[in-house]
Amino acid sequence: MKSDPAFVVKSILWPLALLTLVQRLFILVPNRAKTDDFTTVYNAAVHFLRHEPVYTENYETVSPHYLYPPSGTLLMAPFGYFDPETSRYIFVALSTVALLASLYVLLRMFGYSLNSVVAPIVLFFAVATEAVTNTLIYTNFNTFVLLAEVVGMALLLKRRDLWAGIPLGLSFAVKPLLAVMLLLIVVNKQWKALITALGIPAVLLAAGMALSADPGNFLRRTTPYLSDARDYYNSSITGNAAYFGLPGWLEYALKAGIVVMTAVSLWLLWRFYRRTNELLWLATSTGLLLIASWLVGSLGQGYYSMLLFPMLMTVVYRSSVMRNWVSWAAVYGFLSYDTWLSGKWPTLGRSLSYLKCTLGWQLLIIVAFCVLLYRFLDARAENRLDEGIDRPLPPDEEPGRHELGDDGVAVASPRAHG
Repeated sequence: MKSDPAFVVKSILWPLALLTLVQRLFILVPNRAKTDDFTTVYNAAVHFLRHEPVYTENYETVSPHYLYPPSGTLLMAPFGYFDPETSRYIFVALSTVALLASLYVLLRMFGYSLNSVVAPIVLFFAVATEAVTNTLIYTNFNTFVLLAEVVGMALLLKRRDLWAGIPLGLSFAVKPLLAVMLLLIVVNKQWKALITALGIPAVLLAAGMALSADPGNFLRRTTPYLSDARDYYNSSITGNAAYFGLPGWLEYALKAGIVVMTAVSLWLLWRFYRRTNELLWLATSTGLLLIASWLVGSLGQGYYSMLLFPMLMTVVYRSSVMRNWVSWAAVYGFLSYDTWLSGKWPTLGRSLSYLKCTLGWQLLIIVAFCVLLYRFLDARAENRLDEGIDRPLPPDEEPGRHELGDDGVAVASPRAHG
């Protein structure tokens, strides 16, 4: 007698997921790496508590710099009460809790429980990525931003708009990576979310500047640096153009292409999916906006890619743009922990290693654009735009048949929000 497939998958993936996470936390984190994002944060917290200047770094070097605004310094200040090692491990522990909480909220948002086969798949996938692994090793703030993103999304979907703005506002106070979500809040007319999303960082910024010894230096020294595109540890189009010496016209053409494809994709998502599946619309639109901001902006770093987890999770929906192998080739580019540096082909290997994240982001934008545009043109040619742009299912298949149920198998009822 054959075993239940879901039981077999869970038996395999739970130990793989948990042991992979343990290896990251107890081996790779203590081993550290050449990049250390936390020391500058810790030093800034100590200086802030002593009412000493914080924004005094030499931005001519390639070492990690402290770039958080005074509001972020205020939130990070408690870590300055501990010694550096203890403070770092507390931060890593909290980051891990934030990661696990984020994945749990993500599962529940899409209708899955911890008992489902999807849970160990999501955990194993997440902890195996470069984004999560390096965030923990480098001791960065990214998992807290991911938590703010998914909690904010869940609350927006439930129309708890004021509450939804709280996690977003707290994340803006430290790193404004999710600022693109404000556009979706505005177009969806969830105005109350703006009160907390913008009010909280404004209050924290005012308090941080009032308590800081050198608030003016953040505006005079750090803010101009944030607008510059550096040519190292930068996966944006501008960063790669500077590193590889691309001509200016090509850089602007690539940026223009990304902007146009993103805009068309966002319009199609808004018109044809916001009312039928709001979660699909919100997660996919947020993902595309984030990628576009990283590619077109001054700085895009690979470990930001964990913020695309909600978009990737839409693969459980029949209408998802992630339901093709090309999308997952793109995902390999920006989430794989593999390195392509080669001793036999050093030039090619170095280029592939440095570009794989950028190319992955670009490819996912292209795939989403092509998938959505093809659906639109196909539906228009067949005069069925009033019914949406998804190709109708065969008569013998029930609507929603291709969604995944709580145990990971197909069910007839779609999980659409809104």
